[in-house]
Amino acid sequence: MGANVVDLAQEHEALLQFVHLAPVGLLQARNDGKIVMINPAAAQLLMPLSHDGTLSNLFEALQSLAPDLQHRLNTFGAPYGMVCDGVHLPGLAGHGAAAERQLLSFSLLKLDEHRVMALLQDVTWQAKRERLLKQQEAWLNAILTGVSNYALVGLDARGRVVEWNASIGRVSGFDAEAVVGQPFSVFYPGDAITAERVQDRLMEAEHSGWSVDDGWRLRADGSRFWGSALIAPLRLVQAEFAAARGPGISIDDEATYCLILRDMSQDRDAAEQARAAAVCDHLTGIGNRRAFFDAAELEVRRCQQRPRPLSLVLFDADHFKKINDTHGHPAGDEVLRHIASTLSTTFRQVDVVARIGGEEFAVLLPSTDIATAHAVAERYCRALAAAPVATDAGPVRCTVSAGVASMDDVTDNLDDLFKRADKALYAAKASGRNTVCRQAPVAAAPAFATAP
Repeated sequence: MGANVVDLAQEHEALLQFVHLAPVGLLQARNDGKIVMINPAAAQLLMPLSHDGTLSNLFEALQSLAPDLQHRLNTFGAPYGMVCDGVHLPGLAGHGAAAERQLLSFSLLKLDEHRVMALLQDVTWQAKRERLLKQQEAWLNAILTGVSNYALVGLDARGRVVEWNASIGRVSGFDAEAVVGQPFSVFYPGDAITAERVQDRLMEAEHSGWSVDDGWRLRADGSRFWGSALIAPLRLVQAEFAAARGPGISIDDEATYCLILRDMSQDRDAAEQARAAAVCDHLTGIGNRRAFFDAAELEVRRCQQRPRPLSLVLFDADHFKKINDTHGHPAGDEVLRHIASTLSTTFRQVDVVARIGGEEFAVLLPSTDIATAHAVAERYCRALAAAPVATDAGPVRCTVSAGVASMDDVTDNLDDLFKRADKALYAAKASGRNTVCRQAPVAAAPAFATAP
């Protein structure tokens, strides 16, 4: 018996050493989030998230990044198993001006009715590499794919089509009169791209060698197809595509960029499933927190390079706890899905719509001033309030409060923009909810202007 006790003690000590030296963050906590064991790697990743400099509760430490974590654990029906696996949580590493964006991978394993195990890993570098590989894959696909599903389009320095060829007609149905001299946005639905975004894509192509995005594209007859649009400086394209050019496919000598427009309709389902797994919220299907901050950081950089309007609207469901308590969590989930679907139908395709917290949503509106963003947010609030949500518990009326902010001479970074929108949201909730507030200019007398 004594030998067995010694063996168990040695095994336990070896396990503790393994956890301590593991290159990834590992911790064990109670089901209420209280941390009972944590290794240095996990402490190093979580400490910057702590408001008071201590680490005592996992859910409190991750509140700003994963506010619904406790709810997900509480509603996990199995006695044990993986609650979430490899969820990406965007945050900040460091403090103040030296802070840098960081992406954490987080997994939560329910051990039993009392304990959970969490794994954390910094995947910031891997995420950057994934984006680069996606660009490279799009480039190779464009080179290697058959000529039947791509169009090769020459663009001038302003992104305008310089000549028509048979590949353009084959993929999009546009004739020369409809596209020559037009910006490449002619291939996009009206709400999917802005004039500023056209120039952004050209600048990004110059900077990194190419710029690629996937989404809905437009045919001449008004129908849509799922496509990839890759833009590259022409000097990088001519050699690679020399062998691929068939009869009638050429690029004008005055072209500066090449646009490769690829019809991916047949591959859309698989591509969408892969994309959704990475950037979509698991409950509502719209963008998740990671997708929002990735897109928002890119838009802010674009504004800093080429100033233009950029607005942010934060929405928060009113009295959401009461909805859950009165009608049950399944009804609450239906309300969240309804809020999300109404956001998707109200705002443009070019806008970034995301769920960033439990009942908090965000919409980033490129090339949109604060007055226009305010007006659209009001229209959304009216539409939501007028349509009760059908649930198994009966119709449920829901409303939201909204805060609007915009980039200006004072607000020139994402953190400040978010803080100003959040203050406006707080003012909307304090003024009675189901309303929209926007932060007035800094020099204005009242701190906030409330929608009449």
